[in-house]
Amino acid sequence: MSASSWPSSPLDAAERAFDLLVQPPSHVGFDGRGVDGLPDAIVPLDVLRALLLSSTTSVEVRDAVWRELVVRARRDGPAWVVAAVGMAMPRLRRVAGMLTAGWRGDTDDLDAELLVGFVARLTTIDLDVPRVCGRLVDAGLRAARKARDADSDAQIIHTDATGPIAPVQPWDHPDLVLARAVAAGVVDADEANLIAATRMDTTTVAQAAKKLGIAPSTASAWRAKAERRLAEAIAAGELAFIPLRPRPAHDRVSRGRAVGRLLGADRGAGALLATQQRAFGGKTSDREAAGVGAPGIGAVPA
Repeated sequence: MSASSWPSSPLDAAERAFDLLVQPPSHVGFDGRGVDGLPDAIVPLDVLRALLLSSTTSVEVRDAVWRELVVRARRDGPAWVVAAVGMAMPRLRRVAGMLTAGWRGDTDDLDAELLVGFVARLTTIDLDVPRVCGRLVDAGLRAARKARDADSDAQIIHTDATGPIAPVQPWDHPDLVLARAVAAGVVDADEANLIAATRMDTTTVAQAAKKLGIAPSTASAWRAKAERRLAEAIAAGELAFIPLRPRPAHDRVSRGRAVGRLLGADRGAGALLATQQRAFGGKTSDREAAGVGAPGIGAVPA
């Protein structure tokens, strides 16, 4: 095969290497005789990949196969590293597709980082924990995201533009993070606006509590609970690919009753992009329990 015919895309090149590896008279095959649920024979790797993708194959069988693949990749050299990458290729391509959403740079760079992260994790992954393949792909995804974020930061810093720069979606602007959290149902719009007003604006918790007619400790508790959920969602990657579009009314309240509405505003996820020019309200149930009837906090335009 000539050099010019070899794929230039990292994922296509890895797939081509896997295809060559499994072509007869290849000696690379998987011994299924020791794994319940697999054919009692030496199984070609392309056949094995199709079996693992089948909905009839149990999670236990998949993990058993992947544990052996990782051991072989560590012990038996590059052929089995290629085999592991090829076996995970359907998942890797799916993740690569998500990474390129909204990306204007070279997708080959992201694909290369995805593969590097995956292969590096082969040497360190704990085989006693379930989801072996999933955790390998997650490692590749983290590596690619890190590279994407670093490139986005570089584009923001190194620019000749003299005016304001639009934030690079979806990670580098707090308003967008909050908007995605509302869209995903991690926090409701009231909680997001409370966070925005007291964390990104000049409003203190005491000032917010005074305008709501409640104790500062109550307002602080609302914010702390919402921020804890927000931090957990960010750490788990739940906000990475959330589209900012209006959600159905019955989905906007996913974590208990949403109480308190911005005065005169019908808020969805998009409302968070102008939080500093909005009012925010307290939670009705807590205000009633406190015996106060403050209608909300009036906003002062920034």
